Amino acid sequence: MVERTPRDPLLQRLESSHADCRVPCHLRSGVNKWTLRMLGLLVPHLSEGEYAGHGLDWEVGSAMDSLYRLLTTAGLPEDQARVVAGQFCFALPEILDQLESDAEATWEADPAAVSIDEVKLTYPGFSAVAVYRMAHALHRLNVPLIPRLMTEYAHFRTGIDIHPGAQIASPFVIDHGTGIVIGETTEIGRRVHLYQGVTLGALAVKKELAGIKRHPTIEDDVIIYAGATILGGKTRVGARTIIGGNVWLTESVAPDSLVSHHPEIKIQTNPRADLATATPSGEDN
Repeated sequence: MVERTPRDPLLQRLESSHADCRVPCHLRSGVNKWTLRMLGLLVPHLSEGEYAGHGLDWEVGSAMDSLYRLLTTAGLPEDQARVVAGQFCFALPEILDQLESDAEATWEADPAAVSIDEVKLTYPGFSAVAVYRMAHALHRLNVPLIPRLMTEYAHFRTGIDIHPGAQIASPFVIDHGTGIVIGETTEIGRRVHLYQGVTLGALAVKKELAGIKRHPTIEDDVIIYAGATILGGKTRVGARTIIGGNVWLTESVAPDSLVSHHPEIKIQTNPRADLATATPSGEDN
C-alpha cells in the first residue's frame, strides 16, 4: 500500500472536493432504492418482495415517509417536504391510470406481446415510462435533483433516456427502446409509438437556451421508426404521421404525412460467379 501524508497534493484536492460537495453522498443510492420500491408498489410484476407482513397501506405510508426524508436530504425545508410528499401521494391514482393505459397500448401494438403481464414484467420501455411518470410528477412540484436521479436510474437499467420535464400523454408506447432519447421540452401526444434509437432533441446546445422550448412536439397517433432523429423546438410532427427509420428531421410535418429516408442500396446476386466468367482486363476476345 502506498503511504501518503496529510500534505499530499492528491489528498488535499480530494479533501477539498469532498468538503465542497453540497450533495449528500447517499442521495443517489437512496433515490435508486426508493424508485425501485415505488415501481414494485405501483406495478406488482416489478416488485422484489411481498407485502403480507405489513400490508399495502403500511407500505405506501412508509414509502411516503422515505420520500419525505429524501426531499429534506435534497435540500427542501421540512414543511415543504411534507407538502410535496402529500401531493405526490395524491397524484398516484392518476399515474396508475396512465401506466395501465401504457401497458394495454403496448400489448395491442406489439404482435410479439403475449399478454399485458408480459409487457409489465419484461418490457424495458414500460419500466422506463413508469419511472418517468413518477419523476415527472415530482418535477412538476419543483423538486430538485430527485427527478433527474430517478430517470437516470431508469436510463442505466433500460438504455432509455427520458428527461423528467418532458410532457408525455398516455397511452405511450416504446417498443424495444434501447437508445431512445427524449429531451426536456419535448411534448408528446396520445397513442404515440417510438422504436429503438429515436432521438427527440435540440438543434443547438447552448446554456443561454435553458428554459426555452428546444425539443420537438409530436402530435397524437404518430409512429416513429428506429433510428429517426427529430430536432428543434419549432419542429412539430402532425397527427397520424409516420416517420420512417433513420430519418433526420428539423422542420415541421403536416398531419397524415409519410416521411422516409431511402439510401442507395445495391444487391448483387452471386458476385463470385460473375467474376469467374468475366474476361480479364487486357486479354483479347
